[in-house]
Amino acid sequence: MNINRPTAADLWRQICLDDDLKAFETLFHTLNTRLIKFCIYYIKQKEAAEDIVSGVFIKCWESRKSLLDISNPETYLFVAVKNQSLNYLKKFSSIHLVEIESSNQIEFIDTFDPQRELERKELNFLLDKAISSLPNQACIIFRLIKEDGMKYKEVAEILNISPRTVQTQLFRAIKKLSIILNGHQLPGKRLNKPLNNDLHEV
Repeated sequence: MNINRPTAADLWRQICLDDDLKAFETLFHTLNTRLIKFCIYYIKQKEAAEDIVSGVFIKCWESRKSLLDISNPETYLFVAVKNQSLNYLKKFSSIHLVEIESSNQIEFIDTFDPQRELERKELNFLLDKAISSLPNQACIIFRLIKEDGMKYKEVAEILNISPRTVQTQLFRAIKKLSIILNGHQLPGKRLNKPLNNDLHEV
């Protein structure tokens, strides 16, 4: 028996029209982790990111009666978190880097052999380091598309740029990452899938 789960838009309407706290909690649990991860792309601090995302949700709940006309609440929340992250960066001049756990969507072939597992972790570390070395916007675009599975149009709306710019920056990022990784790959190791094998048209 298939039960259709409510979409973000369904939950948003319940929140705005019916003051539905349960719908609000469902929306929060559905998007909270992704929004925190997105926020960390900007501010590099997990605890501060958690506070920012919580603050955005609280403000949405308090302002819910004026937000009914939001047609895409997921994009709205990502944009709100982006804006609050930028405000945070303006407020604090000293930003401390923290380690971000990779989603490992781009996997490397490995076995249970301890040495090969160590090599796999080293390559994943190099990949994450290479991604972090990209210009910040290119890094965010790469992670949103390759790790979070977003489409060009969604990323373009969140970052307020054109889909074509998203595609161009992603292509340049992939090209740079390929060059970096080709210089660091270990003997007998290869990417489970090429970085550029799923570029798609807008």
